[in-house]
Amino acid sequence: MTTTTKTTTKPKASETPKDAIALLRADHGAVSALFEEYETAKSSKQKKALVAEICIELSVHTQIEEEIFYPAIKAALKDKLLVPEATVEHADVKDLIAQIEGIEPDGEMYDAKVQVLSEYVKHHVKEEQNEMFPKAKTTSLDMLELGVRMAARKAELLAARA
Repeated sequence: MTTTTKTTTKPKASETPKDAIALLRADHGAVSALFEEYETAKSSKQKKALVAEICIELSVHTQIEEEIFYPAIKAALKDKLLVPEATVEHADVKDLIAQIEGIEPDGEMYDAKVQVLSEYVKHHVKEEQNEMFPKAKTTSLDMLELGVRMAARKAELLAARA
């Protein structure tokens, strides 16, 4: 009798399964770094490429939070405030992304919208990391299992965009 195993490549250190909060924190850090890079970008081409990456990262991040993380946290905490507020903030971020994707990267409105997007994201990240994540850690949720599900969904969403 032969057994078949799933063919996988050896995971890189960055592909080691992370718990849900570590995965979200890593996303927050990556997007923050992209916004910082945008601030020093000189050419419209550079700005457009960075913003495209920011928009993809944020779109995928918000989707995995809304599909997997938030429902689990809402149920575990019996939350009626943190998750709904975060969902409203996501709607604002998505609206700005749609506006930014519809204009050319030259001009003050483009820079202004990217700046406001950056500020919204910083505010949202601060609330998640200072309020939601500490409360999430107090639950009986299996954060590693949640992280594995979120990472798989993230990979699926990124592959669909490629």
